[in-house]
Amino acid sequence: MNETLKRSISGAIYILLLITSILYSTESFFILFGVFLMIAIYEFCNLTQVNKTLPLIAGFLLYSGITLISHYNKITTQTINAFLGSTIEITINIQQMNIILLATTLVVSVKCILFLFYDNIQKISTSSKYLYLFGYIILPFVFITKISFGIKDYNPKIIIGLFILIWTNDSFAYVVGKSIGKNKLFERISPKKTIEGFIGGILFAILAGYLISKYYIKAKPEFSAQSILIWTSIATIVGIFGTIGDLIESKFKRIAGVKDSGNIMPGHGGVLDRLDSVIFVAPIIFLFYQILNYVS
Repeated sequence: MNETLKRSISGAIYILLLITSILYSTESFFILFGVFLMIAIYEFCNLTQVNKTLPLIAGFLLYSGITLISHYNKITTQTINAFLGSTIEITINIQQMNIILLATTLVVSVKCILFLFYDNIQKISTSSKYLYLFGYIILPFVFITKISFGIKDYNPKIIIGLFILIWTNDSFAYVVGKSIGKNKLFERISPKKTIEGFIGGILFAILAGYLISKYYIKAKPEFSAQSILIWTSIATIVGIFGTIGDLIESKFKRIAGVKDSGNIMPGHGGVLDRLDSVIFVAPIIFLFYQILNYVS
């Protein structure tokens, strides 16, 4: 089969699966990203040469446990209390849990950025591998599910809008870079990325953010300006930190000496290759929503 056709078919299946699961129900969205997480853990363990059994079990338990506690808190706490017996009762403070998880993830994100920019880091210690697994792979998938709720209830438009911004940024960074790109952005890690492409991707993402807020989210007139500001801000975050996330994954692959993180998607590589931007951006978007909620 022609490589371009193969790439187009696998890409279309991925987008169809993604959008269908997001729109169908909260549970289908959680399940799909749980599956994506398991594949991402498997791929990352291959890249860093870590035994897969413990990370897969830990990832499944953490993702399932945190997701259930976060979004079905009343039912989950009742179940836990019933299991523990009437003499012991627990109350799960979701806000405190979110702060701890977010702080941990952001610390690991900073470590990832340092890992990217320090040229002399060509070997990863065992402790760092497990830290990256926890804070760079597992917890960001948890935050992907969290940001789909915005500041209230599950809203599929939020997560679809985020993916549109990421796809817009990636596509136009490539188009602009290929058309007029002359200055390399980070040549030793990703030789094809250019500064012009980076800026072009952000600008088109901001335009997409404006269109999303205006014609897809369709905020009430009194909230229209606020919605535009929120979505153009998210677009800027996506453009900057999505690119950093892509570069970080590229460095992991460069150290491992491979082109793709996996081959589950013909012509596109692995799940990490498709989601490297969103997993790095998700905790920052969640922080952005928390700041908005606090200010409002």
